[in-house]
Amino acid sequence: MTERLVDIAQRARIAPQGTKGAIYAAACAELRISLGTLHRKIKDVAVTSPRKRRSDAGKTALTRDEAMLISAVLIEHMRKNNKRLKSVEEAIDMLRANDLIKAARTDPATGELRMLSTTAVATGLRTYKLHPDQLLQPDPAIRLASKHPNHVWQIDASRCVLYYLKVTPGSKNDGLQIMHKEEYYPNKPANLKRALDEACWRYVITDHTSGTIFVMYVPGGETGGNLADVLITAMVARGADPFHGVPYMLMLDPGSANTGAVFKNLCHSLQIRVQINKPHAPRAKGQVEKAQDMVERSFESGLKLWAVNSYAELNALAWKWMRYYNATAIHSRTGKTRYASWMQITADQLRIAPPTEVLRELAISAPVTRIVSDFLTVQYDGAEWDVSGVPDVMVRQKILICCNPWRENSIQAIGVGADGHELYFVLERIEKNEHGFAVNAAIISENYKRHADTPAQTARKEIEMLATGTTSLSDAAASRKAKKLAFGGRINPYKRIEDTPLPAYIPRKGEQLEIANPVQVDVPMLTAPAAMLRIVRGIDRYLSDEENAFFSARYAGGVPEDQIAALIAQFSNVEQDVPRLAVGGLRAV
Repeated sequence: MTERLVDIAQRARIAPQGTKGAIYAAACAELRISLGTLHRKIKDVAVTSPRKRRSDAGKTALTRDEAMLISAVLIEHMRKNNKRLKSVEEAIDMLRANDLIKAARTDPATGELRMLSTTAVATGLRTYKLHPDQLLQPDPAIRLASKHPNHVWQIDASRCVLYYLKVTPGSKNDGLQIMHKEEYYPNKPANLKRALDEACWRYVITDHTSGTIFVMYVPGGETGGNLADVLITAMVARGADPFHGVPYMLMLDPGSANTGAVFKNLCHSLQIRVQINKPHAPRAKGQVEKAQDMVERSFESGLKLWAVNSYAELNALAWKWMRYYNATAIHSRTGKTRYASWMQITADQLRIAPPTEVLRELAISAPVTRIVSDFLTVQYDGAEWDVSGVPDVMVRQKILICCNPWRENSIQAIGVGADGHELYFVLERIEKNEHGFAVNAAIISENYKRHADTPAQTARKEIEMLATGTTSLSDAAASRKAKKLAFGGRINPYKRIEDTPLPAYIPRKGEQLEIANPVQVDVPMLTAPAAMLRIVRGIDRYLSDEENAFFSARYAGGVPEDQIAALIAQFSNVEQDVPRLAVGGLRAV
């Protein structure tokens, strides 16, 4: 068959134009296959010339706005499992019926408007990269790395869908059993409740650097108590299992158990940074997700052939498998077993966990808020603690305090670093002598102590030098003593008043106030000669003829004494060529 197909392909390749059809028809009759099958078989065994690219390849008559609308309709009619409820053809018909799209092209020969076919629309969607097949592809992933063993642990909980562990005193049907679909049919609420109450939950922890797997089974679902118990069990040394210690960081999915008070209290006290991953992003902790699959396939698959009657037996069996798998399976990234890779941890990287009893107490001890006193101390657990070593601490500041599981007679203050992550500072207890004084207090007249400047003190000193325009506190004090203006007088406090244009107000009309009994004031009257004499003395010259005539006509009956000053001012403003008064009152010659 192969030789015959190659021969047909060669004869068709050299045949004159218009005769290939006859060669293919004869071959189909000879081999008893269709023309399409013949072409497919020839393509598999012979070299064919590439198909000529169309002149309009990569072009589409569908506009991008129409493609966006069609794509949005297709995505909207899609289930969470990516099952499509509406086809491209149905979406086009619906949008055309609502007069939202045309999806048409104009025939250049006739000018007729022709509707695009479903295939052409689908091609246009792919051209614009808006086809659901393209939009539903996973987002690009970023490779993550950790520094050393115990740097980052990933934790994940999963319900064992195949098994449940029923423990009822006196029952013969207890133990680990397969969860049959008929017995736990999920569409019936009563069966669903049984499935949740009796389900067996699996917690898996992985060390990101070495890939070491820790697994533990618990009842009761994904709760804060179960999460804390699993973490405590993983951190405490377990004899033959080398994997232990307190991690520096935990990566988990969002959930009430993962962000609850019990788990957060434990992590606060142990200085563990918790990284809650973005919802619906399983690749962020893909290592532990893959470890869940490994445990289910490699360990749980054998439970069908083994009887387990309690969670203690189940966990003992799981830990036996865990130690075997971590010690023998070669990790593809490190090229070593998981335990061998974890054993590269150094002494300064391994934080030994306190005893289990201490860890359980820490899980129920929530951090408390305390106010810093004037002496840079806080009160906690009936004692006084020194917070002067906490960076940027200030008087009357509120800080979080929690227990310190690694040192007695010390607690921890929780702060926030420049990167927004929590930092921990060890606080020492202030010991008192027999008189109740702090043992580190300064003795009067013998020694002198002072705290380092707080941020508030440092800021006040900088502000004082800025206000006085000086570069030292001594110069600032001298400027204040000299009572110099602050800021060198460069700031005019009334500048905004001077620069603000005020509106011009139109005077309002009113009525004259009539006083029933006005106060009468008697003003003494001077005779005309006496008044003229006082005016002449006031202006230091004689009156001119015109002034004399004005005065005699106006004040022939006398002059009120309160008008003498006004007349003197009036005559003083008039320059007259008249003789000045001589000494002794004689006319000058």
